[in-house]
Amino acid sequence: MKRTGIVIAALGTAVLSSTAVFAPAAYAAPPAPPGKAVAAKHLASLRVAREGSLTGYSRSKFPHWSTVKGACNTRETVLRRDGRNVRVNSKCSPVSGSWYSPYDGATWRKASDVDIDHMVPLAEAWRSGARSWTTRQRTALANDRASSQLWAVTDNVNQAKGDKDPAKWLPPRASFRCMYARSWIDVKWRYKLTVDTAEKKALARLLRSC
Repeated sequence: MKRTGIVIAALGTAVLSSTAVFAPAAYAAPPAPPGKAVAAKHLASLRVAREGSLTGYSRSKFPHWSTVKGACNTRETVLRRDGRNVRVNSKCSPVSGSWYSPYDGATWRKASDVDIDHMVPLAEAWRSGARSWTTRQRTALANDRASSQLWAVTDNVNQAKGDKDPAKWLPPRASFRCMYARSWIDVKWRYKLTVDTAEKKALARLLRSC
């Protein structure tokens, strides 16, 4: 596992690890989800159902990353969108730049330290209704840049999240949890996915704290 960014305050001066630093405020982000009031309405409209089985699930059933333009696929496009001063080679792979992870507040100088997280994980989507979708529908979810489904985040934070819903996992950076809940609800609402009881309660609690 790669290291997460560590910041040690000393006499008002931040001493940073050689790999990660705290981010300035000007980094890009996915399209913003609806605000608290709309998110609450969308949450109320989601169908509550017991989480389904993972039987038959495979990430290959959600084809990603799709080609966006030329040599650039969805992952590379999101890295360019969400990074700062990103330079790429002829294959569209980032060779320099920096990426801020809103989940934990770290900034990374190597694209290999960054994952593109599916806000609603693919396995979670499968258990919430995507099992009955067409491949085209699953591809749309897995490569959706029009919503707040895709986030550039610290790789091992993303690995800790896995396929857990907000009742089981939340970003370590508490100030991001309102945005996390709004984004999760927006994706579930857009794709008409279900929520289970514990998940809905956790999301409602997060919205109240916004």
